[in-house]
Amino acid sequence: MIFSVAILCLAGCSVKQSNQLDVDRELNYCRSQIERTLKEISADNRMPKNIADSLTRWKTADITISEWTAGFFPGILWYNYENTQSPADADIARYYTDLLEPLTKLPAYDHDLGFQIFCSYGNAYRLTGNEADKQIILNEADTLATLYNPKAGTILSWPRNVDLYGGHNTIIDNMINLEMLFWAAKNGGNKKLYDIAVKHAETTMKNGFREDGGCYHVAIYDTIDGHFIKGVTHQGYADSSLWARGQSWAIYGYTMVYRETGDKKFLRFAEKVTDLYLSRLPEGEYVPYWDFDAPNIPEEPRDASAAAITASALLELSQLEDNREKSAKYQTAAINMLAELSSDKYQSGTAKPSFLLHSTGHYPNGSEIDASIIYADYYYIEALVRYKQP
Repeated sequence: MIFSVAILCLAGCSVKQSNQLDVDRELNYCRSQIERTLKEISADNRMPKNIADSLTRWKTADITISEWTAGFFPGILWYNYENTQSPADADIARYYTDLLEPLTKLPAYDHDLGFQIFCSYGNAYRLTGNEADKQIILNEADTLATLYNPKAGTILSWPRNVDLYGGHNTIIDNMINLEMLFWAAKNGGNKKLYDIAVKHAETTMKNGFREDGGCYHVAIYDTIDGHFIKGVTHQGYADSSLWARGQSWAIYGYTMVYRETGDKKFLRFAEKVTDLYLSRLPEGEYVPYWDFDAPNIPEEPRDASAAAITASALLELSQLEDNREKSAKYQTAAINMLAELSSDKYQSGTAKPSFLLHSTGHYPNGSEIDASIIYADYYYIEALVRYKQP
């Protein structure tokens, strides 16, 4: 299945005329890289996390300490199975999903239960209908809800590190974890989970963004009465800068919230945060620098993970849109992002067993700079599957 990006260019978007996306080829590439990864980590019973730019093998994570990225590799395996429909691929996805079972018995050590559980068990239940998976998701949604502060109107981020900024801290990444709450409320869980998710989205929309739609990484609320104190960054360049992956979480999150609620205020906000992101991309390119305001552009590292997250989100947003021109614009942008990520510049190829190169995790901390990162691969294959099976 090959689509010319130029054919789909509507609404005045700027694209490279030569880009093509062969989605079946790219999914086959992902499958071959998965096979390489499985051979490399088969004796570990650990999850691949990242590959530094100077290395060629996965650094793996110990899931027993609630590693926040632990759910992405099982999720990748389920997307691979969704594409191949191979029983053997389902078996290996099941094996790595079941390795996460210890995490399902922990208290709310972190806010990232959605990443850990819904990417893994959520995809497992969606594709297999296994009732045990469903119950785990319902249980973990209840656990995540214990972090909700009704006075602030948001879910606490980093509960193990509440002193980091001295308040009830909520990061933009937390928008993605709301999907598990929505799902649980609609699939036999407590109906109040829906209300928590909506309130978190509304409060974040009010306090977690600047006037132009650029997000803060962290919104800080008073721990006593819940009033908003200020917005700051943690992984971006500055409090006032546009951190690329943070903005991609916002695009993905508010697209999902609109899908789950049907409330047009969330669609309009998804458009606002998306249009800002697209307007700030380097001319003729679709993979952003790690922060749109980093001081040494064009020498700054890129963030392929932000492009992958945004591509996946925009494929969905283009289908939910009530504006035909915007729908075409977002679809074209998503295809361009996937085409650029699928180029020799960004694919790992034979050099490494990951899908993608050139992601940036935590630049201010000097961590995962210009690296292969597992969540970049997760959203890349999710986007490919979404594109093939809209």
